Amino acid sequence: MMIAIIEAPSILGLFPKGVETLPRALLGAGLSERLEARHAGRVEPPAYDDKRDPETGLLNPDGLASYSVKLADAVEAVLEAGEFPLVLGGDCSILLGCTLATRRRGRSGLLFIDGHADFYQPEAEPAGEAASMDLALVTGRGPAIVTDIEGRRPFVRDEDVVALARRDEEDTEKYGSQRIEDTAIAAFSLSKIREVGLAATLKETMERLNAPSLKGFWIHLDADALDDTIMPAVDYRMPGGLAWDELVTILRTTIGCGKPIGLNVTIFNPKLDKDGSIAKRLVDVLRDGLKPRDA
Repeated sequence: MMIAIIEAPSILGLFPKGVETLPRALLGAGLSERLEARHAGRVEPPAYDDKRDPETGLLNPDGLASYSVKLADAVEAVLEAGEFPLVLGGDCSILLGCTLATRRRGRSGLLFIDGHADFYQPEAEPAGEAASMDLALVTGRGPAIVTDIEGRRPFVRDEDVVALARRDEEDTEKYGSQRIEDTAIAAFSLSKIREVGLAATLKETMERLNAPSLKGFWIHLDADALDDTIMPAVDYRMPGGLAWDELVTILRTTIGCGKPIGLNVTIFNPKLDKDGSIAKRLVDVLRDGLKPRDA
C-alpha cells in the first residue's frame, strides 16, 4: 500500500488554537519516514472568520464549502494515482472534503472513530462549530451549502456508516443534539465496545463495511477517541477512551480487509503536547496500524 500524505490544516470548523499545527507535528515526528510515504501537498484553508453566520448557524460556511472542494480535488488526485491518501487535519470538518472525494467515485462507506458523535444540528451546537457536526453533515443533515456540495448529498448514506468509541452521551442530551441512535448508522459507543468486546465489535463493523454495494470505505480518526490519560492533547477532553493497542487493532483489522480508501487524522493539538512525546506515540500507532512490521 503506497501512502501519500496530504496536509489539511483547516480550523474552519473549530478555532485557531493549535490543531492547525497537527500536520507539521506528525511530520516532524517522522511520520513520512516511518510509513515510507510521499508528501502529496498541503491544502491551505481560507481566512478564519469567528462570526457565526446567522442564516446557517455555522462558523465559516462559505469557507467550509470552498475548502471541501479543494481538499476533495487533492484526495482524488492521490486516488487516481492508485495511492492511499492519509489526510492530516486540522479539525473534523475536513471530513467533508474527504467524503466528497469518495462520493465522486461512487457509493462508499465510512468508519468514524471518534470520542464524540459529532451529530449536532446547527441550532443545538453551542458555538456553531462544524467539527461537532461533521458526521451529521456528511450524511446529509444540515445547510445545503455544506451538505449538498456539487449536488452530491449525502456524501455517505447512514446505512454505510459505522461509528466507534463515542462517549459523549451526557453532553449531547444536555445540549439537545439530534440522536445518532435514531438513524440507520451502526453506532458502537465506548460502553458498548466494553460490553461486547472489541473483537465482536470489529466483526460487526467489517460485515457492514465489506458490503458488496460499497466501493470501499473512508476512515476518520479523531485523536479524542483515545483515552484521556494517554491523549490529553485535545481541546474538548472527556474521561475514558480507547487504549493505544486497541486503536492499532482497529486499524490493522480494517486496513487488512483491503477495502479502505483513505484515512484522515484530526483534533490532536500539538500545543498541548509540550515535549512532543504524544506526537511520537501517535506516529508509532499509525505506523503499526497502517504498515505492521510483519507486513
